[in-house]
Amino acid sequence: MNISEIMNETRFSISGTPVTFLSIIVFAIIILIAFVASWLVGRGLKRALANRFHKREGTLDALLRLLHYIILIVGYGIALQTVGIDLSALFAAGAVFAIAIGFAMQNIIQNFVSGVILLLERSIKPGDTLEVEGKLVKVIAMGIRTTVVRSRLQEDLIMPNSIIAQSTVKNYTLRDNQFRLEVLVGVSYDSDMELVLKVLRETALNVPWKVDEKVNVLMKDFGASSVDFGVYITIDEPWERSIYASKLRQDIWFAFKREGIVIAYPQLDVHLDNSIKEAFSKLADKE
Repeated sequence: MNISEIMNETRFSISGTPVTFLSIIVFAIIILIAFVASWLVGRGLKRALANRFHKREGTLDALLRLLHYIILIVGYGIALQTVGIDLSALFAAGAVFAIAIGFAMQNIIQNFVSGVILLLERSIKPGDTLEVEGKLVKVIAMGIRTTVVRSRLQEDLIMPNSIIAQSTVKNYTLRDNQFRLEVLVGVSYDSDMELVLKVLRETALNVPWKVDEKVNVLMKDFGASSVDFGVYITIDEPWERSIYASKLRQDIWFAFKREGIVIAYPQLDVHLDNSIKEAFSKLADKE
């Protein structure tokens, strides 16, 4: 038996298609070419786009990984067609199985698609400060399926991309790092309101870590037990907003102490009917 006969001898069959030693070699060569082509294209694009994506390396890596998968899928398709395997027949035979797998993996596919959308839109990037589902987090790394974020308690959370893509997310660093800080305080109704406004404004203006001189002091509401004020200043680090809010509250507390302004606390006045008063008086006389 010569080499030609050995190469063309049928080894096994797939869906009625004979597979020879030669077709196996051709299949392996095409797959190897697909891997090499993916590596070369990825390397070339990484060099060409390095400057444009120098601040978004995670986005570039994700796009290159997606391109790698596409090239491999195309390569496998060409390889199977080259050895004589009808892909349409395989797809038809595995349609029911594919649907079952699709239902089982719908969450993974949903997160995958959401990850691609986030990476292409670039509305969220590593280093951004977000508020997701009421929790303040900082983006550490972005992947195709999940995004790694860190909370204020230094907890690393692996968050599915679908949560970010399909819910309302506050991005405090989308355009810039400026954040309007709000601190609320209530004072007694007996307080000198002009003095309260003056002290709050002076305290806010004396804050050394504010970004600009845009300080607002507003009388917010007439509460049940207090007159409520809001103090607003601009900071340049949303991630540290709780620390800055604490510092501003401390400054307001000590300023009020110096001026004798009373910070209100909940109070409840109870008024008794005359009949109840008389009943209590009779009860006291008996005792």
